[in-house]
Amino acid sequence: MKISIKDKIGPRCIIKEDGQKIYDEIHGPLKRAEKVTLDFNGVSQFASPFFNFAIGQLLKDIPEADLRRLLQIENLNETGKLVVERVIENAAKYHGDKDYRKIVDDILEQQARESQ
Repeated sequence: MKISIKDKIGPRCIIKEDGQKIYDEIHGPLKRAEKVTLDFNGVSQFASPFFNFAIGQLLKDIPEADLRRLLQIENLNETGKLVVERVIENAAKYHGDKDYRKIVDDILEQQARESQ
């Protein structure tokens, strides 16, 4: 399966809602061990919230090694590749380490309370 991100989302991949659209489309095939290619040709802007929702949450139930083997990313510049790599590393740690996840969740909960 190959998805043109520009055709699905447009030239800007920034918000979490757009990332969720991609996640919803690729999660099933990846869970079935099907290869998925995300083609970023024509995408000029991107941000980590998009990648957190599109890719990061896949690590809830897909092992990192399987994700790296099955998910191919094309036509993403070096900066984008670095963002994706950081998202994968952080999500793998979050979903794979119960103690780390509790610390992060506690911090986020405290920040949410303080911002009200």
